[in-house]
Amino acid sequence: MSADERIVPVLLAGGSGSRLWPVSRDDMPKQFQPLTGELSSYQETCKRVSDKQLFAEPLVITNETFRFFARRQAESVGTKPLVVLEPARRDSAAAVAAAAVLAERQNPGGLVLALAADHIVLDNDLFLAAVSRGAEAARKGRIVVFGLTPTEPRTSFGYISPGKPLYGHDDLFEVAKFVEKPDHGTAMGYVKDGYLWNSGNFLFRSDVMIAEFQKNAPEILKAVTAAVDNGAEDLGFLRLEKTAFEQSPAISIDYAVIEKASSIAVVAGKFRWSDIGSWDAIWEVTPRDEADNAVLGAALLMDTRGSLVQSQDRLTTVIGMEDVIVISTEDAVMVAPKAQAQKVKGLVESLKDAGHREASLHPGEHRPWGSFKTLANGERYHVKRITVNPGGILSLQKHFHRAEHWIVVKGTAEVTCGEDIKIVHENESVYLPLGVVHRLANPGKIPLEVIEVQTGSYFGEDDIVRLEDIYSRK
Repeated sequence: MSADERIVPVLLAGGSGSRLWPVSRDDMPKQFQPLTGELSSYQETCKRVSDKQLFAEPLVITNETFRFFARRQAESVGTKPLVVLEPARRDSAAAVAAAAVLAERQNPGGLVLALAADHIVLDNDLFLAAVSRGAEAARKGRIVVFGLTPTEPRTSFGYISPGKPLYGHDDLFEVAKFVEKPDHGTAMGYVKDGYLWNSGNFLFRSDVMIAEFQKNAPEILKAVTAAVDNGAEDLGFLRLEKTAFEQSPAISIDYAVIEKASSIAVVAGKFRWSDIGSWDAIWEVTPRDEADNAVLGAALLMDTRGSLVQSQDRLTTVIGMEDVIVISTEDAVMVAPKAQAQKVKGLVESLKDAGHREASLHPGEHRPWGSFKTLANGERYHVKRITVNPGGILSLQKHFHRAEHWIVVKGTAEVTCGEDIKIVHENESVYLPLGVVHRLANPGKIPLEVIEVQTGSYFGEDDIVRLEDIYSRK
């Protein structure tokens, strides 16, 4: 397959995923979390479209908060995407419109595969077979959706009624109609009548999708095209222009275009799939033991069946339970019957209303250069663990209210302290007096870990005077 015929994957990675709290939170949502194994669903999606014969390098559409993290996670699995930054939340229609416009300018009339980065696919070969089948219809001008044969009458999914077969295939159909999330009785009827689950992933020619936007949602296309036209490159990212982008209505691609488009096809995929929209869905796609328990992390279960237990940073034990979800993180624990997993979203809203920072924020905070986590604090001290990625450089800065003491526990640090620049190795330390201009960098090939002890009268992040910053922060 020539380069011009390759499919451009588009990974939609801007969601929040509050139903998977406390692991998924606003500051680092589910698509970037390793919920079912060592890799996140975003990384798994990057790997799924990594065949350079079939796919071009992907476009990733996400928001400002996740830009460096999205690029690092993609690069860790061998992918080098163009990361496109949405300046405001506008749901999936604006994101898909931006992808279509960018892809059309890169390769007019080329194929685009829009994928939700927070979905799980367990059979990559069968997934690629479905994409290849759909490509035949997409090249002929149809927008192709991917349907899955239901295993049960789920009320949390949309459904597709397949129409007549296309091109002599028994797994490619016209779409007779789309139906939204049904009640249980209606869903049972859909399963009996051969309806398919709607996976919410699409394959299309870029010019065809643009034409459908022009016909069905011209205000979205106008706003997004202006945002692309006036976008700017920023440290290797493409930042869409904010004022124009905000003119786009906030609506899903399904409502804006897909359900109104004139020529839609559906591939009946044979791969196992989940939108991992809730903890019971995680249980379904996670390997289970002989007692039907899915266990991730440090956990011990006794006389427990049919349950999901996920434990981070601590030992979690469960005795005598059945069909429950137990999620234990460093700063929060959530326990619920599996049948009530959908109520977690409401729990998060209640936590936010009550002012709990744990509803939205993890204990650790991510930065362009790495991350840090608070270990201890008191009236006159604050202790953090700082992790700096290889090549990461913190800003050249100073503080008015605190001094700092850095102890290197892993890797090698390059430390600027006033006029001096020194290399600090493992088990060595350096003192930074109050007011001194300083900087921390990792010149090595492995992550740098530093214990930072702050002493003083005020430790807020707003007591950072940045004099120079390679990430253009103020």
